[in-house]
Amino acid sequence: GLPVQQGENPPDHANRVAGLSETDETIPNPMDYLIGFILALAVGISANAAGFDKDRSFYATILVVIASYYLLFAAMAGSASALALELIPFAGFSILAVLGARRWPALVALGLFLHGGFDVMHGHVITNTGVPAWWPGFCLAYDVTAGAYLLRLNQRRKKLAA
Repeated sequence: GLPVQQGENPPDHANRVAGLSETDETIPNPMDYLIGFILALAVGISANAAGFDKDRSFYATILVVIASYYLLFAAMAGSASALALELIPFAGFSILAVLGARRWPALVALGLFLHGGFDVMHGHVITNTGVPAWWPGFCLAYDVTAGAYLLRLNQRRKKLAA
């Protein structure tokens, strides 16, 4: 393995050895996007088939969980400052999820699309060494696909209700 660099804490060292830091300037891997896309479709289709998404809170819960991963990554990196900064967008996405589940379902789809944009910008605005290098591409694809699926599902439901 690679030796610990002077002044490097253990989580940063582990991330560097595993190639997991989002701050690395690496070429995006198309598989990150493909897996996010396929997983979002699989979750949407299976949730629809099982009837889980009949409750308006289903996709809102997914949005909250997706937003919480950056908190997990900050905790894994042992960074209190990153954890504090990650609470701000987490709160914003959670508010969109609650308002969407209670009153305006389109806000949940909007929140998913916005989170996809957040994934693209995240490494430029918040330093969180716990974020895996593959996460932004994976999560962007998942978010956009899930948001589009939810919009289509809402349109289909409105047509059936009319």
